[in-house]
Amino acid sequence: MSLLRAPSAFAADFKELALPFADGVVESLRAGDLVYLSGTLYTGRDQTHRRLCALLDQGKDLPVDLAGQLLYYVGPSPARPGRVIGAVGPTTSYRMDPYTPRLLDLGLRATMGKGSRSLPVREAMQRHGAVYLAAFGGAGAFLSRCVRAVELVAFADAGPEAMFRFEVLNFPAVVINDVAGRDFYEQIAAGATAS
Repeated sequence: MSLLRAPSAFAADFKELALPFADGVVESLRAGDLVYLSGTLYTGRDQTHRRLCALLDQGKDLPVDLAGQLLYYVGPSPARPGRVIGAVGPTTSYRMDPYTPRLLDLGLRATMGKGSRSLPVREAMQRHGAVYLAAFGGAGAFLSRCVRAVELVAFADAGPEAMFRFEVLNFPAVVINDVAGRDFYEQIAAGATAS
Protein backbone atom coordinates (compact mmCIF):
# COMPACT_ATOMS: atom_id res chain seq x y z
CA MET A 1 0.00 0.00 0.00
CA SER A 2 1.31 3.44 -0.87
CA LEU A 3 2.03 5.56 2.20
CA LEU A 4 0.45 8.56 0.50
CA ARG A 5 -2.80 6.61 0.03
CA ALA A 6 -3.28 6.05 3.75
CA PRO A 7 -4.27 9.53 4.98
CA SER A 8 -5.79 8.20 8.20
CA ALA A 9 -2.33 7.05 9.25
CA PHE A 10 -0.63 10.40 8.64
CA ALA A 11 -0.79 14.01 9.63
CA ALA A 12 -3.10 15.92 7.31
CA ASP A 13 -0.45 18.07 5.63
CA PHE A 14 3.23 18.17 4.89
CA LYS A 15 5.25 20.39 7.20
CA GLU A 16 7.84 22.50 5.40
CA LEU A 17 11.19 22.36 7.19
CA ALA A 18 14.35 24.34 6.52
CA LEU A 19 17.75 22.66 6.86
CA PRO A 20 19.79 22.90 8.96
CA PHE A 21 17.18 22.94 11.68
CA ALA A 22 16.34 26.10 13.60
CA ASP A 23 15.95 25.88 17.38
CA GLY A 24 12.78 24.13 18.46
CA VAL A 25 11.89 22.61 15.09
CA VAL A 26 13.02 19.05 15.79
CA GLU A 27 11.23 19.09 19.13
CA SER A 28 7.97 20.07 17.38
CA LEU A 29 7.95 16.98 15.15
CA ARG A 30 5.78 13.96 15.94
CA ALA A 31 6.02 10.39 14.70
CA GLY A 32 3.88 10.18 11.57
CA ASP A 33 4.40 13.77 10.44
CA LEU A 34 4.97 14.17 6.73
CA VAL A 35 7.64 16.74 5.95
CA TYR A 36 9.17 18.57 3.01
CA LEU A 37 12.87 19.27 3.57
CA SER A 38 14.57 22.25 1.92
CA GLY A 39 18.13 23.44 2.41
CA THR A 40 21.41 21.64 3.10
CA LEU A 41 21.81 18.03 4.21
CA TYR A 42 24.75 15.64 4.26
CA THR A 43 24.96 12.07 3.03
CA GLY A 44 26.76 9.06 4.38
CA ARG A 45 26.58 5.30 4.29
CA ASP A 46 28.66 2.58 5.92
CA GLN A 47 32.07 3.75 4.66
CA THR A 48 31.46 7.35 5.65
CA HIS A 49 30.33 6.34 9.13
CA ARG A 50 33.35 4.11 9.68
CA ARG A 51 35.68 6.88 8.57
CA LEU A 52 34.00 9.58 10.64
CA CYS A 53 34.35 7.44 13.75
CA ALA A 54 37.97 6.62 12.86
CA LEU A 55 38.71 10.35 12.69
CA LEU A 56 37.12 10.79 16.11
CA ASP A 57 39.22 7.89 17.45
CA GLN A 58 42.34 9.69 16.19
CA GLY A 59 41.30 12.97 17.78
CA LYS A 60 40.97 14.65 14.39
CA ASP A 61 38.35 17.10 13.18
CA LEU A 62 35.49 15.87 11.04
CA PRO A 63 35.13 17.25 7.50
CA VAL A 64 31.89 19.00 8.53
CA ASP A 65 30.30 20.20 11.74
CA LEU A 66 27.33 17.86 12.29
CA ALA A 67 25.68 20.03 14.94
CA GLY A 68 22.11 20.80 13.90
CA GLN A 69 22.40 18.78 10.71
CA LEU A 70 20.56 15.94 8.99
CA LEU A 71 22.53 12.94 7.71
CA TYR A 72 20.88 11.01 4.87
CA TYR A 73 21.79 7.36 4.34
CA VAL A 74 22.18 7.23 0.57
CA GLY A 75 24.69 6.19 -2.05
CA PRO A 76 23.69 8.25 -5.08
CA SER A 77 23.99 6.83 -8.56
CA PRO A 78 25.81 8.77 -11.29
CA ALA A 79 23.97 11.64 -12.92
CA ARG A 80 22.61 11.20 -16.41
CA PRO A 81 23.48 13.98 -18.87
CA GLY A 82 21.69 17.17 -17.94
CA ARG A 83 20.88 16.03 -14.40
CA VAL A 84 22.40 17.07 -11.07
CA ILE A 85 22.47 13.54 -9.63
CA GLY A 86 21.23 10.03 -10.33
CA ALA A 87 18.85 8.07 -8.13
CA VAL A 88 19.01 8.99 -4.43
CA GLY A 89 16.85 6.35 -2.79
CA PRO A 90 17.48 5.61 0.91
CA THR A 91 19.56 2.71 2.16
CA THR A 92 18.79 0.50 5.15
CA SER A 93 19.39 2.47 8.32
CA TYR A 94 20.17 -0.28 10.83
CA ARG A 95 23.62 -0.73 9.27
CA MET A 96 24.52 2.70 10.65
CA ASP A 97 23.21 1.92 14.16
CA PRO A 98 26.64 1.07 15.65
CA TYR A 99 27.89 4.57 14.75
CA THR A 100 24.81 6.73 15.23
CA PRO A 101 24.92 7.36 19.02
CA ARG A 102 28.45 8.71 18.70
CA LEU A 103 27.40 11.15 15.96
CA LEU A 104 24.37 12.21 17.98
CA ASP A 105 26.83 13.12 20.76
CA LEU A 106 28.21 15.73 18.33
CA GLY A 107 24.85 17.45 17.91
CA LEU A 108 23.47 15.65 14.86
CA ARG A 109 19.73 16.38 15.00
CA ALA A 110 18.30 13.97 12.43
CA THR A 111 19.06 10.92 10.36
CA MET A 112 17.14 9.66 7.35
CA GLY A 113 17.04 6.31 5.58
CA LYS A 114 14.67 3.36 5.44
CA GLY A 115 13.63 0.73 7.95
CA SER A 116 13.59 0.80 11.71
CA ARG A 117 16.28 1.72 14.24
CA SER A 118 17.60 -0.30 17.16
CA LEU A 119 16.53 0.41 20.72
CA PRO A 120 19.96 1.85 21.69
CA VAL A 121 19.73 4.33 18.80
CA ARG A 122 16.17 5.28 19.72
CA GLU A 123 17.26 5.85 23.32
CA ALA A 124 20.21 7.96 22.13
CA MET A 125 17.85 10.05 19.99
CA GLN A 126 15.70 10.72 23.05
CA ARG A 127 18.73 11.73 25.12
CA HIS A 128 19.95 14.13 22.46
CA GLY A 129 16.61 15.45 21.18
CA ALA A 130 17.02 14.00 17.70
CA VAL A 131 14.63 12.42 15.20
CA TYR A 132 14.73 9.72 12.56
CA LEU A 133 13.02 10.20 9.20
CA ALA A 134 12.25 7.71 6.47
CA ALA A 135 12.62 8.64 2.83
CA PHE A 136 10.37 6.83 0.39
CA GLY A 137 12.05 3.61 -0.75
CA GLY A 138 11.75 2.68 -4.41
CA ALA A 139 11.47 6.34 -5.38
CA GLY A 140 15.14 7.18 -5.92
CA ALA A 141 14.65 8.63 -9.41
CA PHE A 142 11.78 10.80 -8.21
CA LEU A 143 13.71 11.96 -5.15
CA SER A 144 16.64 12.99 -7.34
CA ARG A 145 14.44 15.75 -8.77
CA CYS A 146 14.39 17.33 -5.30
CA VAL A 147 18.20 17.66 -5.28
CA ARG A 148 19.24 21.04 -6.70
CA ALA A 149 23.01 20.88 -6.16
CA VAL A 150 25.62 18.34 -5.06
CA GLU A 151 29.11 18.86 -3.66
CA LEU A 152 31.63 16.19 -2.68
CA VAL A 153 32.67 16.84 0.93
CA ALA A 154 34.95 13.94 1.92
CA PHE A 155 36.15 10.40 1.20
CA ALA A 156 36.12 10.66 -2.61
CA ASP A 157 37.73 7.23 -2.95
CA ALA A 158 34.58 5.67 -1.47
CA GLY A 159 32.64 6.45 -4.67
CA PRO A 160 28.90 6.64 -4.01
CA GLU A 161 29.59 6.03 -0.30
CA ALA A 162 31.54 9.28 -0.07
CA MET A 163 30.13 12.16 1.94
CA PHE A 164 28.20 14.66 -0.15
CA ARG A 165 26.43 17.93 0.57
CA PHE A 166 23.01 18.12 -1.07
CA GLU A 167 20.95 21.24 -1.57
CA VAL A 168 17.37 20.00 -1.61
CA LEU A 169 13.98 21.52 -2.27
CA ASN A 170 10.75 19.92 -1.01
CA PHE A 171 12.38 16.56 -0.34
CA PRO A 172 9.56 14.39 1.10
CA ALA A 173 9.96 12.21 4.18
CA VAL A 174 8.01 10.89 7.16
CA VAL A 175 9.02 11.18 10.82
CA ILE A 176 9.46 7.66 12.22
CA ASN A 177 11.00 8.35 15.65
CA ASP A 178 10.43 11.62 17.49
CA VAL A 179 12.16 13.15 20.50
CA ALA A 180 9.56 11.69 22.87
CA GLY A 181 10.44 8.15 21.81
CA ARG A 182 7.36 7.48 19.71
CA ASP A 183 7.80 5.10 16.78
CA PHE A 184 5.55 5.45 13.74
CA TYR A 185 6.04 1.84 12.66
CA GLU A 186 4.80 0.70 16.07
CA GLN A 187 1.86 3.09 15.83
CA ILE A 188 0.92 1.65 12.44
CA ALA A 189 1.21 -1.90 13.77
CA ALA A 190 -1.01 -0.99 16.70
CA GLY A 191 -3.54 0.77 14.46
CA ALA A 192 -2.86 4.17 16.06
CA THR A 193 -2.24 7.53 14.43
CA ALA A 194 0.17 10.31 15.29
CA SER A 195 -1.14 12.70 17.92
